[in-house]
Amino acid sequence: MKREFGNLYRDYLNGKTERRDFMKKATLLLGGTMAASSFLPLFEANYLQAAEPVAGNEDLFTEDISYPGETGDVKAYLARPKKKKKYPAVIVIHENKGLQPHIKDVNRRMAAEGFLAMAPDGLSPLGGTPADNVNEATKLIGQLDKEKTIKNFVAAVKYLKTHPQSNGKVGCTGFCWGGAMTNNVAVNAPDLDAAVPYYGSCPKSEDVPKIKAPILAHYASDDARINQGVEEFEKALKAAGTDYQLFTYPDTKHAFNNDTNPERYNEAAAKLAWTRTVDFFKEKLKG
Repeated sequence: MKREFGNLYRDYLNGKTERRDFMKKATLLLGGTMAASSFLPLFEANYLQAAEPVAGNEDLFTEDISYPGETGDVKAYLARPKKKKKYPAVIVIHENKGLQPHIKDVNRRMAAEGFLAMAPDGLSPLGGTPADNVNEATKLIGQLDKEKTIKNFVAAVKYLKTHPQSNGKVGCTGFCWGGAMTNNVAVNAPDLDAAVPYYGSCPKSEDVPKIKAPILAHYASDDARINQGVEEFEKALKAAGTDYQLFTYPDTKHAFNNDTNPERYNEAAAKLAWTRTVDFFKEKLKG
């Protein structure tokens, strides 16, 4: 019975079963509403204890999950504080190299700040990010269907809105390709509560009025391709009355946040941008 209930609970946790259906099936499986209501808190506590502890930070748990998207199940890496409570949620979107260890680390850093953090694998429709082959991952990124990929990340907003450990508030951040995708999520998810794109391509001016979430955008000073769209983006944000902040960091290049890339990483800028990002999410995602 515990195994059957465990499978049922994972389906609920991963968004494959609505809460009403979950409770109905749990009631049948456990022999009554009172039994289900009594057993569920105990099971959830044990489930949390069974999650994978993060090396060097015993206050975090991580797990590989999947959630329902436009193209089917989307793989994702979830990190959350150990303490059982509801947290504001943040989607962390990877660069054009797929879901690499660096982004998983960024996801854990976000969780350590007090968030339910999830890093989806944008390459899920193609089998997921290839292990130990960054060049292949970059090649596969170019083969994705753009509109379906956007819908897969928009589905992450819905998933985290209803996650049992979410307070119902969801933010999104991303880097490079993920920064552009963060903008796309903001355009296409009116229920997104905050967006923080890092050096991402700007949305079309005509799409900016669709953005309902407050925006905090980070840019590098030496990033001509991305920066050519920033002025028009800001004009459109002002015209739409959007709550926004834009920061450009001096003496920085594209991907300045990536501390695994010594040619691009700028420690001072990365730390300042991160502090601003965390403070912004804590302000905008309060329950």
